Amino acid sequence: MMRKFFAQRRKKKTSPFSQHMQQRQTPELTLSPNLADNLELFRTLLGNPHDLLIRTFLIGNTNHTCAVIALDGLADSDMLHNQVLGHIQLMISTSEKSVPPEPDEIIQLLFEEVLSVVEIKKETSLTAALDCILSGDTALFVDGSSELILIDSKGWKTRGIEEPVSEGLVRGPRDGFTESIRDNTVRIRRRVKDPNLRFESSWVGTRSKTELIIAYIDDIVDHEMLDEVRRRIATIDIDEVEESGFIEQWIEDDFLSPFPQAHNTERPDKVSASLFQGRVAILLDGTPMVLILPVTIGLLLHSPEDYYERWIVGTLTRLLRYLAAFFAVFSPSLYIALVTFHPGLIPSDLAFSIAATRDGVPFPAFIESLMMITTMELLQEAGLRLPKPIGQTVGIVGGLVIGDAAVSAGIVSPVMVIVVALTAISSFAIPSFQLAIAFRMIRFFAMFGAAIFGIYGVILSLIAIMIHLSNLTSIGYPYLAPLAPQMPRDWKDLILRAPVTFLKERPQALHPEDEIRMRTGDSK
Repeated sequence: MMRKFFAQRRKKKTSPFSQHMQQRQTPELTLSPNLADNLELFRTLLGNPHDLLIRTFLIGNTNHTCAVIALDGLADSDMLHNQVLGHIQLMISTSEKSVPPEPDEIIQLLFEEVLSVVEIKKETSLTAALDCILSGDTALFVDGSSELILIDSKGWKTRGIEEPVSEGLVRGPRDGFTESIRDNTVRIRRRVKDPNLRFESSWVGTRSKTELIIAYIDDIVDHEMLDEVRRRIATIDIDEVEESGFIEQWIEDDFLSPFPQAHNTERPDKVSASLFQGRVAILLDGTPMVLILPVTIGLLLHSPEDYYERWIVGTLTRLLRYLAAFFAVFSPSLYIALVTFHPGLIPSDLAFSIAATRDGVPFPAFIESLMMITTMELLQEAGLRLPKPIGQTVGIVGGLVIGDAAVSAGIVSPVMVIVVALTAISSFAIPSFQLAIAFRMIRFFAMFGAAIFGIYGVILSLIAIMIHLSNLTSIGYPYLAPLAPQMPRDWKDLILRAPVTFLKERPQALHPEDEIRMRTGDSK
């Protein structure tokens, strides 16, 4: 038994990827000249499903039998009736040109002169035809021919364009991505009317065969970074890819880091702006979340609204976000350190007030903070999972009731409730939900450091976080750029947002081929 196990392991080591792909992929099948055999093979491969549409008919006044195969719901039935079936019968019956006797000649006539669909192609592989049918295309057969015509007939229902829920703005576009990858590429092309915009299409998932598109601007992007993205995507070996989160987790640099190494967004304006900077976007069919690579800590803390408002407003809101990021991580730990170890650092009047409110509280500051922060996390998770109207009510009422009841019962102090409220509000001010989750996780790390070493533990935890961020990369690019490594040219669009007329170059950290984005002279 053990010898058999190790023998199998040795076989896997000899061909780790190709052997798996051979096992997972559908065997390559070619078409038969016999139409009935082809139709029966399709029924067998698909398990004769109820939504398989097969329509056979005679072409013109001949005895040649044709057939179309599609899946109900994936193919546009109106287009099939009007531009395929109806058009074939109409053109053949009214055309003065006679129908050729050979099946291959009929295929050529349909391909070149009859079918008016924009995207069609001829195919001899039944396996490739099967993949296309499962994607919403229609196959047209002619009895006696070893070729078929694949017609692009995708027409499933999609969700309408709506404003992104997770990334709201006061000023800016209101449209967002949808679950249709074609609609998403249109949203990008509307904003990037550059002939150098490229969409590289492929598929991921050996069974799901989900379409994936890499978007970039050819004369701006760093091609070494682009090749690295392609290489990592090519290594994806999994049965199904249901959401872009699968791609993000597969290609990230450090899976142990709590910080996101790819930015996901459903805002087309943010994606187009990133493409103009020299970044790469990854679109996946079936999800409105688009990945942006590479990512830096500055990108996660920036908002598109920073550029839509005047530079003074954009700078102030950015400063507030960086301050909110600090409070979101270190507010509870600073409270623990000051109350437990360093009350002398607190002004006397405030220290007496805090001591009076903590009189009768049975728990130390660390346990008090841990209880309240955990309760806050539970309320956030409950409000997120419940239906939207109920979730908002639970979040507000639950926080008020639990906070008031805890203070009345003497379990926690009022100051602790204020600290928790400040922490929660600061977390909500982070534009990136992924980054906010990372801050929520390392908040507990800072709290444990403060409970053990006091203010020194807070400082040590800050140093540890900065060391980790300094070593972290996204597709090989520094996470803290342009701070580490230092790139002073990019500092005018990091914490401060300089006026638009000063932002003449693209980010140096991205190594863009075209570094200049503004070729005019000084405006004044």
